[in-house]
Amino acid sequence: MQALERSMKIAALLSDADQGEMSISELSAQSGLALSTMHRILQGMARQRMVEQDEQTKLYRLGPVWMEYGLRLYDSMDYVTKIRPELERLSREVKESVYLSRPSGNEAIVMERIDSEENPIRINDPLGIRIPLHIGAANKAILAAMPEDRVRRIVETLIPEEKRDDFYIKLQQIRDAGFAESHGERTPGTASVAVAVKDGLGEVIGAVSIGFLDYGLENERLAYLSEKVMEAGDRIGRKLGAG
Repeated sequence: MQALERSMKIAALLSDADQGEMSISELSAQSGLALSTMHRILQGMARQRMVEQDEQTKLYRLGPVWMEYGLRLYDSMDYVTKIRPELERLSREVKESVYLSRPSGNEAIVMERIDSEENPIRINDPLGIRIPLHIGAANKAILAAMPEDRVRRIVETLIPEEKRDDFYIKLQQIRDAGFAESHGERTPGTASVAVAVKDGLGEVIGAVSIGFLDYGLENERLAYLSEKVMEAGDRIGRKLGAG
């Protein structure tokens, strides 16, 4: 029971930490546990994926298991009742599949997918799939909306040094445009447009995206989809209390 209580205290400290990350010395000081004890507990938590350590900074953050457990309670969470109707509305308007993704470390998890009943051709990314944050419109939209220091830590982990400058330029273009787009990055012949979504505290909680076929795509259609996903993002942000 003592080990469980200590683990939950560490998880609470990490969830309240600036940028969601802390060093082992900070955790030791704030919890009142000796460094040796903290190291042992963190090792056990890491084996259970309750925490994970950044290979470069050596800082600890909450692990993916919390998100996975959260998915099981997804339907009971308040924000779902606020977001899902907007996803359904967007899917009806554009007659394409619509997705909700959420960041988890250096990846994003597909949390929800709404398929259009009027379109038999669907881009079928399964729920729970994890995608590195530098790949795809949804993930780039998430990165572009994050604080700069966090973005740099993630980019330095995922992207070779010689390609980083071009990637930073791309993120700035996304900020300027208000949305991200992707063509054939994961699956040839497919494309997506996406916007980041923030909550009432200004935190990036994820991205809404539209997936569609790239073949025969006209500029007018792309502009329409981009406009609709931005409108949906604005509505969702307002429902979550974002300014």
